[in-house]
Amino acid sequence: MRDLTVSLIQTDLVWENSQANLALMEDWIARLDMRTDLIVLPEMFNTGFTMNAGDLAQPMNGPAVTWLKQTAMQTDCHVIGSVMVVDDGRHYNRLICAGPDGNVLTYDKRHLFRMMGEDRVYTAGNSRLTVDIDGWRIRPFICYDLRFPIWTRNLDNAYDVAIFIANWPQKRAHHWKSLLVARAIENQCYVIGVNRVGRDGNGLPFSGDSAVIDPTGDYLLQQSDAPGLHTLSLHHASLQEYRTSFPAWKDADSFPQESIINCNDSGIQNSDS
Repeated sequence: MRDLTVSLIQTDLVWENSQANLALMEDWIARLDMRTDLIVLPEMFNTGFTMNAGDLAQPMNGPAVTWLKQTAMQTDCHVIGSVMVVDDGRHYNRLICAGPDGNVLTYDKRHLFRMMGEDRVYTAGNSRLTVDIDGWRIRPFICYDLRFPIWTRNLDNAYDVAIFIANWPQKRAHHWKSLLVARAIENQCYVIGVNRVGRDGNGLPFSGDSAVIDPTGDYLLQQSDAPGLHTLSLHHASLQEYRTSFPAWKDADSFPQESIINCNDSGIQNSDS
């Protein structure tokens, strides 16, 4: 299988201004000087991470999703980013994967960041997404999902690349960097993390730290807090060789229905399953 070329865009975002951010992304993409298979944008790339869904959420046929579809077709590659979407009266932090054929696949953020009230504004998703790009199996997640290893578990090597798009604040940058490495090691896959930089409309600073990590936990790319566009290739042969030489994935727990252990007054354990 051929290598997968990926392009990461780490940038500041214009607070709650979709039109300005779409123009900003166009400017970044125009700087691509080589063929790429996949362009990855930050979480809520067209607005920043805002709870103002009532005013700013767009339908699936709105300008942001339409722009993603058009960009994927014009660049002849897949484009991934999340936008706030209103669908059947509910709001979602929805990841859109637009393909060069004009089709889109979606993933709704599963873990909503309650510390900012995201769970009171948006509806959580309940299913994972796997995207096939020339035989590469890609599984995308959004920001806070990174903290939950069971949701991201790669049973039986179901995917080759995990992608985490984020608005992850600077004050927890250590968590971001540590968890990206952990997810790569435990799932024996490539991990791509794309975060924003700058300050949002709440004055919260973001340090970027976008990265690409190989299945052994080594960095292939490690960005600082500077805006940038970076393109690199992932090698499928290296992934397969590592999984074959160190097949820890074969011993992964499948997490069957959990047994609940209770102790009665005498201290004897009873199991309800």
